[in-house]
Amino acid sequence: MTTQALTRRARVPACALSLLTTLAITTPADARVKFGDRELDRGDRGHDVRVLQSWLTHLGHRTGVDGHFGPATRRSTRSYERAENIRVDGRVSRGQARGMRKRVESGRTRKSASVSRPAGEARLSSDGRTAVAPEGAPREVVEAIEAANRITDKPYVYGGGHGRFRANGYDCSGAVSYALHGAGLLDSPLASGGLMSWGQSGRGEWITVYAHGGHAYVVIAGLRFDTSGRGEDGPRWRPESRSSRGYTARHPRGL
Repeated sequence: MTTQALTRRARVPACALSLLTTLAITTPADARVKFGDRELDRGDRGHDVRVLQSWLTHLGHRTGVDGHFGPATRRSTRSYERAENIRVDGRVSRGQARGMRKRVESGRTRKSASVSRPAGEARLSSDGRTAVAPEGAPREVVEAIEAANRITDKPYVYGGGHGRFRANGYDCSGAVSYALHGAGLLDSPLASGGLMSWGQSGRGEWITVYAHGGHAYVVIAGLRFDTSGRGEDGPRWRPESRSSRGYTARHPRGL
């Protein structure tokens, strides 16, 4: 064999190795990661995140499928954890992924997944202090109402509820933030200006936040929760209507 032939033969493995190296570099990492192979947390991306998002929706916790574990996916994960009575931390462990796979494969879904429109309005107690969610309301709606009920004896305090969710009193956006946080829909308190860009644009079917630069309130299952209106100042359920003119309407995804 000539020296030239030997040289050509020696080059083949090197070229093959180079090709394999290139493929290894350019093949997306998420194509090799299956759901359950790793713990998923906020900021993760990949095929397994898309599977998680799809399965959360299938199990009744509506989530957009974009492959990015962002705030919306974390909220849905926390909602799933509460529904299953497991530790609520917004992360998906390998064990949690196995449990979710079992539920999907066995066809177990939440009844609320098929509920898209309010079956009725929330009802006020006889003293008007607390509200009761209508039958069939999604878990997030029930939890938002329960959270709002916990602060209906608090006074109006400018800036209240912004340093931390638990406070001696609340202003308008602090009260709205508290109710949304109770439903797992908000991680940190927002001022009224921040609520103008929160969630999705337009009115929701179950929850709608109305905000402008100086005020905010929320309508949950047809009842307005607001710090201003007839009677006492402070976070209260307000049975009377209020004009939404000049307000930006926002809602949580799927609600």
